[in-house]
Amino acid sequence: QVQLVESGGGSVQSGGSLRLSCQMSGNIDRDHCLGWFRQRPGAEREAVAAFDSRGTRYADSVRGRSDIAKDIRNNILSLRMIVKPEDTGMYYCAAASSPCTNPLFPPPARFFNHWGQGTQVTVSS
Repeated sequence: QVQLVESGGGSVQSGGSLRLSCQMSGNIDRDHCLGWFRQRPGAEREAVAAFDSRGTRYADSVRGRSDIAKDIRNNILSLRMIVKPEDTGMYYCAAASSPCTNPLFPPPARFFNHWGQGTQVTVSS
């Protein structure tokens, strides 16, 4: 019953702010891991950030310029990031059936059970 729907993708100029939203529905435990992933051209899907009740986690490539947050009232997982050209790719939100596996980095994609359809982000130079 879990459904995840991303929105907010599009064209963003390098140095600008990207703001993505993931509308969540269904029974998602508040202690379970939520994440943002991306797949850049020619690359495998990679973690961007993750969130659970114990805190936030960021990939090294975005740490310091990215923020993941959960709007509890509206069941929305958001990602805000100051983008670079290399951030271009398809972005996905995901939900797991367990808490995040470690306190510092997001779990790998295989850890997550539910996925959104993705939203394209293109960063112009």
